[in-house]
Amino acid sequence: MRTGLFLDTVFSCARKTKPLWSPPFMATIRPFRALRPSPELAEQICELPYDVMSSEEAREMAAGNALSFLHVSKPEIDLAPATDVHSTEVYSRGAENLDRLIADGHLRLDDHPCYYLYRQIMAHHSQIGLVAVSSCEEYQKNIIKKHEFTRPEKEDDRVLHMEALNAQTGPVFLTYRAQPGMDEFVARKTREAPEIDFTAPDKVRHTAWVIREKADIDFITGEFENIPNTYIADGHHRSAAAARVFESRKGAGNSPWFLTVIFPHNQMQILAYNRVLKDLNGRTPAQVLEKLAVIFEITENGPAKPAGKHSLGFYLAGKWHGLKLKQEFSNDSDAFESLDVTILQQHVLTPIFGIDDPRTSNRIAFVGGIRGTVELEKLVNSGDLACAFSMYPTSIEDLMAIADADGVMPPKSTWFEPKLRDAMFCHML
Repeated sequence: MRTGLFLDTVFSCARKTKPLWSPPFMATIRPFRALRPSPELAEQICELPYDVMSSEEAREMAAGNALSFLHVSKPEIDLAPATDVHSTEVYSRGAENLDRLIADGHLRLDDHPCYYLYRQIMAHHSQIGLVAVSSCEEYQKNIIKKHEFTRPEKEDDRVLHMEALNAQTGPVFLTYRAQPGMDEFVARKTREAPEIDFTAPDKVRHTAWVIREKADIDFITGEFENIPNTYIADGHHRSAAAARVFESRKGAGNSPWFLTVIFPHNQMQILAYNRVLKDLNGRTPAQVLEKLAVIFEITENGPAKPAGKHSLGFYLAGKWHGLKLKQEFSNDSDAFESLDVTILQQHVLTPIFGIDDPRTSNRIAFVGGIRGTVELEKLVNSGDLACAFSMYPTSIEDLMAIADADGVMPPKSTWFEPKLRDAMFCHML
């Protein structure tokens, strides 16, 4: 499955001016009645998010599985391949498919509001998030911090999907600065027997616990009253769309809240988001290396994966070169300027390769780190692309620092793994 290569347009890096004063708000979360799969069917129902695969890939993944949630999250797979994915027919089919899963008892709505714990294990990495609903109003007030621009057409798609289904079926991936009280509570609760536990085809294990007791619910709610902010890791368009639905419905029903899974920051796994370029901007390989040598210390036959911050891997003409940023080009006092993706854009992509704006250039593509550096070699060796840069992953601390300053990160700065599975929890509006 191709989940890592993106050729779509992206927003360029930018910053916002930080307000002179910010009121001392705290994060507000609530328990909710989740729509959840029957435990014995969860492995058949739950699927990867809608936006990490193409429609063709989704058709292949759901083939022969009428219970696959891709019939809800990417309902175009049930229609003719030429169907416009943004047509009313597509959203209506998604609603019909969700209604069918509910009517047949495959998805069931909990009787009472609960919190939930959701653990994912990917190889040697484990992370446990709290499933709750977060406040659309706090999203609007930037208590829930953002670090990316959104694209109107992608917001529109999620709005239409939520409105047709009358539900939020894809959670937003949030993080918060870890708190000892929550850590201890989660460690104790996850020693109990889970309600759902399965391993998906991609070898990621998904486990869920339900928090029903009032004392436990009150404890969690109270803990988050001491947390000033949560941060969007992944799901900016789903958050923005939920806020728009909240406004259009004037707060009716459950629309003031949106579906989130909230992880402590020290459990987050961010992989590199690598770059491949289609040409050398009219330069020879030797000329490109000469230009790079002004900014970087270059090691021939260097490692494909950089070992630390301010190091890059550069694949050109069948060979990896290690690039280490020279000290005079480093500005670690500024979180935005210190990002390797910023350094690459400002010192390499714009002046050497003539790529001023990644959102409009068709000469750059982005490859999620989950695919590894072998994928970069394959793309360049095919002859379709000229060179590749492997990146050191952006840290969660950098992400939060930029979000705290009301900044916006360069496009494709982070690739979070593992991905949250759709249908583990749905929020009915």
